[in-house]
Amino acid sequence: MYSQEIMDFIRSPDTIDFIARGTDAFFDHVQTNTGILVTQVLFGRYVLGYAKKENYRELVELLGPSFVYSSSMILGPLDRPSLEAAGIIQVHNQPYLDLRGRNVLIGFVDTGIDFTNEVFRYEDNTSKIQFIYDQTADGQPPEGFFFGREYTNAEINAALQSENPLSQIPHRDENGHGTFLASIAAGREVGDFVGAAPDAEIIMVKLKPAKSFYRQRQCVPETQKEAFSASAVVVGIEYILRKARALNRPVAICIGLGTNFGSHDGFSLLEEYLSQVSNLRGTCVCVAAGNENQERHHTDGILSAQGESENIDLRVGERAGNICISLWNTVSDRMSVSIRSPSGELVGRIPPKNGRSVTNKLILEDAEVEVTYYFPVEGSGGQLTVIRIGNATPGIWTITVYGDIVLDGSYHAFLPMRGFVAEDVEFLSATPYYTTTIPSTAVGIICCGAYDSVTQSLYIPSSWGPSRSGRILPDFVAPGDRVGGFFPLGLGTMSGTSVACAITAGACALLLQWGLIEKNDLTLSTYQIRAYLIRGCQRNAALAYPNEQWGYGTLDLLQTFYLMREL
Repeated sequence: MYSQEIMDFIRSPDTIDFIARGTDAFFDHVQTNTGILVTQVLFGRYVLGYAKKENYRELVELLGPSFVYSSSMILGPLDRPSLEAAGIIQVHNQPYLDLRGRNVLIGFVDTGIDFTNEVFRYEDNTSKIQFIYDQTADGQPPEGFFFGREYTNAEINAALQSENPLSQIPHRDENGHGTFLASIAAGREVGDFVGAAPDAEIIMVKLKPAKSFYRQRQCVPETQKEAFSASAVVVGIEYILRKARALNRPVAICIGLGTNFGSHDGFSLLEEYLSQVSNLRGTCVCVAAGNENQERHHTDGILSAQGESENIDLRVGERAGNICISLWNTVSDRMSVSIRSPSGELVGRIPPKNGRSVTNKLILEDAEVEVTYYFPVEGSGGQLTVIRIGNATPGIWTITVYGDIVLDGSYHAFLPMRGFVAEDVEFLSATPYYTTTIPSTAVGIICCGAYDSVTQSLYIPSSWGPSRSGRILPDFVAPGDRVGGFFPLGLGTMSGTSVACAITAGACALLLQWGLIEKNDLTLSTYQIRAYLIRGCQRNAALAYPNEQWGYGTLDLLQTFYLMREL
């Protein structure tokens, strides 16, 4: 039990949550500051903490520039005869393999699950859901956690036996995204439908919404309900890992979420955390690549010499509201910006200084421009420039990028992903490359793009690589266009890379059963599974692989097992 004072502090609307790397300097500071509370030490060297809003600037000074884009990162769902195309049904039916996910868990950090749905029930009306961790619910949190409520398999089964299960467990998936992904990854046979790993069992984490403080910093509209903080995602994954250890079972983790706010190079705290988790024995981490290819939310360029400049033109439609642009450059360079509004009013070139934030209220327009520089950011050592345009005037905004120090000269600019910015906001000179969303750019995880298994064509919105560090992404593509599955209200279809990720997570569950449950490879973790799946991909003779659209090809689990015989 936790003191009421601590619980009130955590739940206060004036409190923000954050994740950080747990250094000695950080812990020394926390011991002498009553405005900052550390509640959990997570896997590796990470901590979950809470602080009053007025302590935010103090946290930035203590934790450095990386804290800004790592802890305040906001993610959203990536929704936009599939199992047979992926070679999964063939594996189900292969008598010598007999793989259906038995004794394996699949964990989701998402929008919740319709636990009453028949696709998650066994024949005796008991549930295949082992745990639901509802971060949005009030009540006694799970042991070792400080918010939300846990529902166990026994509680779910008891609710299912009652006349009104939702009166016993008031958990709902209002969006349907989590329910759908769970059904196609691990759903039981219902009519002609079957999930990728129908005998696998489920751990579902329903993520709590991001705080308004972080929404405002990233200009995420309050109308976007499915917006989750990186700290909530990390806590959810930590919960899945602890439950998998307690049950002594392998687990495939499906992350059908993404964001454009971050470095896209593997160095954000969330990406780094997932990279470490992916190395755990008996754990496989699958992340959706994103659906940003057609959104015109990315542009890039190269300054060839010091003193040169280039323009980034941004088209803004009516009632776009607030806009946040992230500009990244490499460790060797220093860049600065100026901004010109549609009416021609100029916010002059602002000299770069770490942590410096300059705000200008325009005279001729009811708009405000804020520019903040952060460098060097932890990991890459590069520079982040954040440009916020409040109440953006419709028309063409021009950001001029200046080379103060230039050795490499490359830069990348990102708008928030679809749903986090108005649809009529775009870069005029956009490029579809480098559009894989965070955390699919993490090193060591499985990054899944999507394709249409009927036409054998790439799913058009599926994000293209590479990462900013130059790694080829996605790893491969899986079926993700008009895939059938279950929503809370019944059967339907969904498209997007999150769907492809769920199918891939189901395939990984079958490999975990083969390796750890059937004792064919007791060391199995993400990196081996990633290698096996890449080698088994189907490839078109007309294309060169790997490439930034298809990765190493299309998922084919049966081919993976055929090739494993040769190892």
